[in-house]
Amino acid sequence: MKIKIVNSSPYPTPSYATALSAGVDLRANISESVTLAPLQRALIPTGLRIELPEGYEAQVRPRSGLALKKGISIVNAPGTIDADYRGDIGVILINLSAEPFVVEPGERIAQMVIAQYTRAEWVEVEHLSESERGEGGFGSTGKK
Repeated sequence: MKIKIVNSSPYPTPSYATALSAGVDLRANISESVTLAPLQRALIPTGLRIELPEGYEAQVRPRSGLALKKGISIVNAPGTIDADYRGDIGVILINLSAEPFVVEPGERIAQMVIAQYTRAEWVEVEHLSESERGEGGFGSTGKK
């Protein structure tokens, strides 16, 4: 599958790090460092714009290393980029640690995974069919 990309950042176009990588790294396209205080969030631009084929989305996800080592995550993880969006891909970072975190220009801040999806046709009905689970909600499965 081919994805059209416009890279207006000074950093290389994202690519897969290994033959079996699911995602590509997104980098901070900022001219100077941005400091995130504990629990602070900020929209960090990447300088990338893409055109996805119909039936696909791009999912922006946290980088596991930043999450584990620095407590950095993405507020709306995974963030969805729809096939008809043409603007700059921004990443809403949040600092969940107790220490300030500095985002440096060009730093790898997130990863992006391309996924296929199916659009549902919604059918309004009066009743739903019965199931073994029924209306059991959070934490209800696996209990006797």
